[in-house]
Amino acid sequence: MIAPAEVLDYDPRWPLWFAEIRARVTPYLDGLPHHLEHVGSTAVPGLAAKPIIDVDIVVPAAGLVRMAIERLTAAGYRHEGDQGIPGREAFALPPDAVHYHHLYVVVEGNKAHQDHVALRDHLRLNAADRERYAARKRELAHLLTTDRAAYVEGKAALVEELLADAGR
Repeated sequence: MIAPAEVLDYDPRWPLWFAEIRARVTPYLDGLPHHLEHVGSTAVPGLAAKPIIDVDIVVPAAGLVRMAIERLTAAGYRHEGDQGIPGREAFALPPDAVHYHHLYVVVEGNKAHQDHVALRDHLRLNAADRERYAARKRELAHLLTTDRAAYVEGKAALVEELLADAGR
């Protein structure tokens, strides 16, 4: 599945896509204490985004991360490590993925989890910042087909500013 390379206006189907992904993943996590959270831009009504659903599988303790990784590997996901973000274990999609998504395992309350939730919740509540972030993403969207790392880096300062504002 090829990663979407465009920034689109908010699509009300995105929460439904999250629900479908959750339904596909949950059976593999049976018996493992966890909850799933829809994070990232597609979790913010009204925010322009790449049509990629970000999903945090949140476990209550670090000792459960290895078990979650094993279960997700059995479901066809490929573990890709933390990709430079401590406390966030990332996964490549299985061949039969229903929607393009980023899947992470995080420990409840760790920095990676807090950052995902804080940014999402701040943007849900703050229309001016939501518009600033959407404008920045649209400005950088041309990089999605040539240099995704530059796209991410181009948003980094604003994301840090928004996270600081969320902490106030």
